[in-house]
Amino acid sequence: MAQHTTEANVAIVTGGGAGIGRAISLHLAEAGHRVIVADLNGAMAEETVALITAAGGQGQAETLDITDEKAVAAMIERVGPLRCLVNNAGIFNVKPFDALEAEDFRRMYEVNVVAMFSLCQCAAAAMGQGGAIVNIASRAMLGSAQYIHYATSKAAVGGFTRSLALELAPKGITVNAVAPGVIETDMLRARSDTNLDALRALQPGGTLGTPDDIAAAVAFLAAPQAGFITGQTLLVDGGRSLGGALGI
Repeated sequence: MAQHTTEANVAIVTGGGAGIGRAISLHLAEAGHRVIVADLNGAMAEETVALITAAGGQGQAETLDITDEKAVAAMIERVGPLRCLVNNAGIFNVKPFDALEAEDFRRMYEVNVVAMFSLCQCAAAAMGQGGAIVNIASRAMLGSAQYIHYATSKAAVGGFTRSLALELAPKGITVNAVAPGVIETDMLRARSDTNLDALRALQPGGTLGTPDDIAAAVAFLAAPQAGFITGQTLLVDGGRSLGGALGI
């Protein structure tokens, strides 16, 4: 059952219409936030809100293109004072290095980095004193073949998070990131390079992550109990980044 919500507990989740974003929205609603589910696909955002409501929480759907700065500013002004922003929306595609073009990098940065900046700037002003920003990075930031443009954009998320944490610390706003490893979602299953059994074999525990694994980490970093944590990137990847005996 969701905890009592107040206007001071408003949280925005971008890309909240499906997958990891939907799980994050549900977890934040359960923690007592009124969740603004912002997604390019308005129908999917409405579905998430319906799930939140059915569980006893409070939600509101917003159709949003996060690269539209005016629309972002208008939405944040409309929803009022914020407690939390989760920058989950982003793009991804598989493309080997020799096929990449400069435009692939520009588009990836426009969505995964520049739009995140605009959202953070507007949200920080709306938060006033105190709040939490959680950005979704990726374990790919440590290096990954076949999508260098994506890995580079997510490495930028890590640097942005650390720098913004310093900027917003005087306002009592924490800024952290969660870097998922391989998470079993519909998007993963649809990828052209996906072999789930092979991916599981690379995991120390032999299992892939779930959207709830990421959502739980985000909800923790968004909670008052994590108020002394800022500028950090939490790898949530089942230990895959450790390498160890697997040698990878």
